[in-house]
Amino acid sequence: MKRWKSIPIVMLTSVSLTALTACEEPQVDALVFENLAQCLDDTTMSRDECEANYKEARAQHAAVAPKYASKADCLADFGAGQCEEAPYKTQSGGSVFMPLMMGYMMGSMIGGRRSMVSQPLYRSNKSPGIFRTADSRNVGTATGRTQVAKSATSRPSFKSSTTSRGGFGASGRRFGSSAT
Repeated sequence: MKRWKSIPIVMLTSVSLTALTACEEPQVDALVFENLAQCLDDTTMSRDECEANYKEARAQHAAVAPKYASKADCLADFGAGQCEEAPYKTQSGGSVFMPLMMGYMMGSMIGGRRSMVSQPLYRSNKSPGIFRTADSRNVGTATGRTQVAKSATSRPSFKSSTTSRGGFGASGRRFGSSAT
């Protein structure tokens, strides 16, 4: 008769936790604010740093925000009162819509240099408490000094086409657009 060899449950648990930890993405320091005033109230950054980072995020907003062919599609993903007309038009001259910027993220200063580019943040209708980058990377719910996944700090991609109801971060039908 064969005897089954058993592995202690403690050993299985530690192996499982190690495997999960190994798969987790590295975290990096970041600063997340809903608006310029919130940054100015935080003593971490100087007034000039707050204003420069906010200005940089606002400048990127029109270029990197998700774009929608209709206001209804944008509202479905971001909620009532959370969309605006983009400064872009479709090739046929139609309006393009995008979500409002709901916050911004910037890197902490390391050796006099920022650790990442400042970028706009958004909140979807499905998870209104969670900040997301323009590329739909989860930044979390915290404001002020926090830690975020390293992938969330990469420069957001330029959005030159509109989505027709595919969901935030997803793709549906796309229509080319051009800046006007």
